[in-house]
Amino acid sequence: MAKAKIDLNRVAMPKQEAGARRQNFSEVATGYTAEDAKREASRCIECKARNCVAGCPVAIDIPEFISAVKTGDFTAADEIIKRTNALPGICGRVCPQESQCEAVCTLAKKKAPVAIGRLERFVADWEPGYRLKGSTGAKAPKSCKKVAVIGSGPSGLTCAAELARLGHSVTIFESLHVAGGVLMYGIPEFRLPKTIVQTEINFVRSLGVEIVLNAVAGKTFTIDELFKDGFQAVFLGTGAGLPLFLNIENENAPGVYSANEFLSRVNLMKAYHFPEFDTPLKVGKEVAVVGGGNVAMDAARSAVRLGARVTVVYRRGREEMPARLEEVENAEEEGINFLFLTNPISFQVNDQKWVSGMTCQKMSLGDPDASGRRRPVPVGGSEFTLPCDMAIVALGTRPNPLIARSAPGLAFASAGTVIADESTGLTRKAGVWAGGDIVTGSATVISAMGAGKAAARDIDRYLASL
Repeated sequence: MAKAKIDLNRVAMPKQEAGARRQNFSEVATGYTAEDAKREASRCIECKARNCVAGCPVAIDIPEFISAVKTGDFTAADEIIKRTNALPGICGRVCPQESQCEAVCTLAKKKAPVAIGRLERFVADWEPGYRLKGSTGAKAPKSCKKVAVIGSGPSGLTCAAELARLGHSVTIFESLHVAGGVLMYGIPEFRLPKTIVQTEINFVRSLGVEIVLNAVAGKTFTIDELFKDGFQAVFLGTGAGLPLFLNIENENAPGVYSANEFLSRVNLMKAYHFPEFDTPLKVGKEVAVVGGGNVAMDAARSAVRLGARVTVVYRRGREEMPARLEEVENAEEEGINFLFLTNPISFQVNDQKWVSGMTCQKMSLGDPDASGRRRPVPVGGSEFTLPCDMAIVALGTRPNPLIARSAPGLAFASAGTVIADESTGLTRKAGVWAGGDIVTGSATVISAMGAGKAAARDIDRYLASL
């Protein structure tokens, strides 16, 4: 029998044209049709290696769900994914599949891996109401054990969903007025629609998880108080919401934002709908964004949609940017300018003390540093000023120190992250686990989900021993 010919033509993801999407906050990628999905799924060669499963931090049975898509059984595909992933509509949009499951796909050797993330997104969007009807696989018998999950971001939601499936009573405590954590305040609507986030959260609720809003760990309650209230285990998934800054002259001037504040105003408080929503946001005509990660791209692309001309300033080269290639390409298509090998050294202000420019220095690349990327080295005499009437600093984040101040017994690293076992999330405080950005610092949604899932397994083991 003749061997089937390998199809190396990935089905392109339809998306809004760049000129149109600059004018709105609607989702850029419009998603596969059913025919697109079946055609892309048919490219899977059903290899025996199944490297894609090993490459997935939450161990989705990727070959099985793709096989179901191939035959048009999208409901079965949804069931398969949801066995191990409570948030597929989110993962299919923001997970860096190109460096994980798709990177180890057998067809990646031919530079044409199956578009696993796009297929996951399609399945999640196909029949979102179906998942709320309880057809999501059997749950373990109800236990009498109570677990508190602090934070409703990706690690907390995943941990809560896994524990609920294992039969435990789970309550999530969220500091904001809406659940979702960084999924709500950090990632723009055009990349991750908030209706998708809330659909996934409603699925977690449907498993029996309770969510308490406006509950700030270290202020309205402490971890020790949770134990006194009858919780037998606690999972910390509070993320890393404290922004890092450049520590340069005039950085506190009006018009200089952290990416956290800017994106929170835009995403969570919908400043782009002012005055319909009560969050004003003064946006400059010339905006400088400092940084080269996904958050920098999110900030830059949001500013463009608010009418600004945007320049991204990054101290390394394009090849060293940590942002997803897809996001960089989208930003370039939307007219965003990039200044590579450039580093800010001070901000300038006008007579009203408002930011008016950013003095920068050109850089060259030296030997690799601890990150494995070549270290940026200043070029003498290369200073210049970039005019701007607004600047957004997107250099990463650290965990909020509130937890550290209110949780005796926890151990913290110098960066403010919680010290926890790499494989289980167990901290040095009895009965407390942690995962996601509070342990690793700024990382990916899917890595946080993997940590939440691993912690849930170990919490279940611990509860069984009580």
